[in-house]
Amino acid sequence: MKSKTFPHEWTQKEFLEHKNRLEKEGKKVLLIDTILSPIEKTDSVVYNPFELHKEDEDTVFVFYCDTGKNTKNRLNEYRKKFPKNLCISLKGGK
Repeated sequence: MKSKTFPHEWTQKEFLEHKNRLEKEGKKVLLIDTILSPIEKTDSVVYNPFELHKEDEDTVFVFYCDTGKNTKNRLNEYRKKFPKNLCISLKGGK
């Protein structure tokens, strides 16, 4: 899955739409908490590079913080750390 087919950021609405579609295609989409503050009524995983490296290369990583600015600024870092995975920032954050 190439990042060129997806923008660098998804709104929460886009996240839900893409998540539903991608999961129907058999792909896993993980919402990744980088601030140790889960979003209510949704499943997320705490940012842990060691565990994330165990995920399949088809897994999509969607990183979030409070405002979305930090994860957007760090997106290139995440993409270098996880080159096999599509990495997206959650626009507007939590």
